[in-house]
Amino acid sequence: MKYNRTYNFSAGPATMPEPVLEEIRDEMMNYRGSGMCVMEMSHRSPVYQQIIDEAEQDLRDLMGIPDNYKVLFIQGGATLQFAMIPMNLMKNGVACYVETGAWSKKAIAEAKKYGEVHVVASSKDKNYTYVPDCDDLDIPENTDYVYICENETIHGVTWQKLPNTKGHILVSDQSSMFLSKPCNVSDYGLIYAGVQKNVGPAGMVVVIIREDLIRDDLDPKVPLYMSYKTHADNGSMYNTPNCWAIYVCGKVFKYLKSIGGLEAMEQRNIEKAKVMYDFLDSSKMFRGTVEKKDRSLMNIPFVTESKELDAKVVAATKAAGYDNLKGHKSVGGLRASVYNAMPKEGVEALVEFLKKFEAENS
Repeated sequence: MKYNRTYNFSAGPATMPEPVLEEIRDEMMNYRGSGMCVMEMSHRSPVYQQIIDEAEQDLRDLMGIPDNYKVLFIQGGATLQFAMIPMNLMKNGVACYVETGAWSKKAIAEAKKYGEVHVVASSKDKNYTYVPDCDDLDIPENTDYVYICENETIHGVTWQKLPNTKGHILVSDQSSMFLSKPCNVSDYGLIYAGVQKNVGPAGMVVVIIREDLIRDDLDPKVPLYMSYKTHADNGSMYNTPNCWAIYVCGKVFKYLKSIGGLEAMEQRNIEKAKVMYDFLDSSKMFRGTVEKKDRSLMNIPFVTESKELDAKVVAATKAAGYDNLKGHKSVGGLRASVYNAMPKEGVEALVEFLKKFEAENS
């Protein structure tokens, strides 16, 4: 059965691979002979244990996650990690953050509640349109960790080169670029990603944490649920997990393996982002807002000469079947999020529409 589906350029919850959606549809009423939907089954059942075990193993295979790292599936999304990270990793009460956009800025504000925060680099001076040089940061010796948002969803900047942390633990929010390209997990102490952008439905975060960072000496006031040790010791099932999100993410992990893994996915992402950026670089009406060297493959913000024209473009694209192109409320303009599941044909179709709009409205 074919469905009339729009090209969905939403920043999250976002478009998902159609083969995954079709497989989920086929298993909705009766998962592999269990007689029930995954949403109905006990998380303590052998059937569900197999689902979560396979999801973790497939993710380990995809990313080449070393054995000394734990994979945790935690409810609450990426925003909860803004507090959970300093609660768990601030041994000395000191952390360094790099401010490259809205999400790192929010993480900084939250971390300040738990200790001393040094903003060691920032691109605020140019409205977060680039990633600052982080080869020689002023990092205090007693720093517990260095934090980055590796791809800023709202401002559309991404890190091409990781910062020199001078031997300190690197923590990365990979929410909007997770599994979009190969990743050397050993470069990080902790990686986390809200899954609703590139992997699954909203309501969960994947945390990949080196085992030596999991502490049992936290402040007694830290809620049990906010301790990484609680989730690590209980196989992500201290309480009822987000069973549905884990199941869907597991499907996406298998899908990514089936198409050639993260190397193949990165090549697809490079090719389709190039379609959009080549258009923006040649257009007289539209322009990208990010310095070329730091452009994201996932989130592409762009603008016209005025807010009024921006709004007219958004209305026209929506009427034509290209949805969620309005820029984030904090920055305005337009934004095309072209995550893993967005086909190149979708980007090509959007570009053709924008070319036509420009010709008719110049």
